[in-house]
Amino acid sequence: MAKVQSQPFSDDVPGLAARRLAAALIDEVLRAGTALDETFERMAQAAGLEPADAGLARAIATVAFRRLGTIRNVIDARLERGSPRKSGPFEPIMVAAAAQLLFLDVPDHAAVDLAIRQLHEDPRSSRYASLGNAVLRRLAREREAILAELDPLADTPEWLRASWTQTYGADIAAAIGAAHAEEPPLDLTVKSDPAGWAAKLDGIVLPGGSVRLRGREAVTGLPGFSEGQWWVQDAAAALPAQLLNVRPGERVADLCAAPGGKTVQLAQAGARVVAVDRSGPRLRRLKANLERMGLEAEVVTADAVTFEAEPFDAVLLDAPCSATGTIRRHPDVAWTKQPEDVAKLSALQIRLLDQAGRLTRPGGRLIYCTCSLEREEGEAQIEAFLARTPDFARDPIKPVEIGSQAEALTPLGELRTLPHQLAGETPRLSGWAGFYACRLIRL
Repeated sequence: MAKVQSQPFSDDVPGLAARRLAAALIDEVLRAGTALDETFERMAQAAGLEPADAGLARAIATVAFRRLGTIRNVIDARLERGSPRKSGPFEPIMVAAAAQLLFLDVPDHAAVDLAIRQLHEDPRSSRYASLGNAVLRRLAREREAILAELDPLADTPEWLRASWTQTYGADIAAAIGAAHAEEPPLDLTVKSDPAGWAAKLDGIVLPGGSVRLRGREAVTGLPGFSEGQWWVQDAAAALPAQLLNVRPGERVADLCAAPGGKTVQLAQAGARVVAVDRSGPRLRRLKANLERMGLEAEVVTADAVTFEAEPFDAVLLDAPCSATGTIRRHPDVAWTKQPEDVAKLSALQIRLLDQAGRLTRPGGRLIYCTCSLEREEGEAQIEAFLARTPDFARDPIKPVEIGSQAEALTPLGELRTLPHQLAGETPRLSGWAGFYACRLIRL
């Protein structure tokens, strides 16, 4: 994909600035492999758009990545010779427009007309404006037929489809793909009284104790946010810290801790937490979260692989991973990660897990977890660790510890949540992130 030439984002034409930013986001993420969240923060700030326009741009880009396989397929099927070469921003502009036409509540004429304006702004794409116009108008006419024939795995890259099919079977792989097509709900971890906060916030208390909101309101405006009564955390991501079963006064290390949801959980439980992460900017966010919650932890900027300290009563290692379990919430992950990323991160996880073991005192507990659906970053890591580290053994997790969600446990008592699990009131209010966690005891 060719780099999109810079254009001023602001314009007198209503809605054009938002579409420019959306196409630029899609282009940048696909070309550079950067995360959509970070790219949006940087580009939206530079663009200086009104909040409504910036929000629309982000919504378009997010849906585009959530449905990128489908969008590419339907566009290519309507291009007799395929996507034109050396066409500059043609592809990201068309992807953004198709996302609006097929999956967003946007007037067809606005999506088409503003896309054609964008194509005309770059000499590389302007010669294909008529072609783009014809394809987009055809998508609008054929929308119902397209939506009636959606393939649940069309939006999953082939390497991930093969990985999930091999690991979980074809039916579960398809169910994961279908779950990823849904907009994710917003989950909260509350300090206390989940039922009370669910009533105040129009939420649902989930089996593990998280509160899932039915609405889509801005987080910072909700009751309890400024008072630090809860924090945003996927229901599956909240489980590993709970499974550590820390007691007040215990020394606990949270390795690779930022942005800090698990640190807050451990501090709230009364532990003396040492939060370790190599990223200074991410640790600043962790400190801000602790301050808002009125909680304390020792925050250390260091590489967890080389971090040294007296052994801890308990260690939580949320290791860097491919993050394929977060695709529903971060759909760009499916298109920015490759098989070689899994191999590279698996090598890092080995080093982190060995160091986490050294930091755990005899009789202490260690939880290893990743937000990955890939077996190489989960079950296989623990099998290899136990083979080379005989003074550790599994401490099987019991169904009652995770709200009796037995489907989320392996036969060995390890946590393995999958995106299609946790049925709710509607498809949007169902599911959770894909997480793996294993609890170990040092003998």
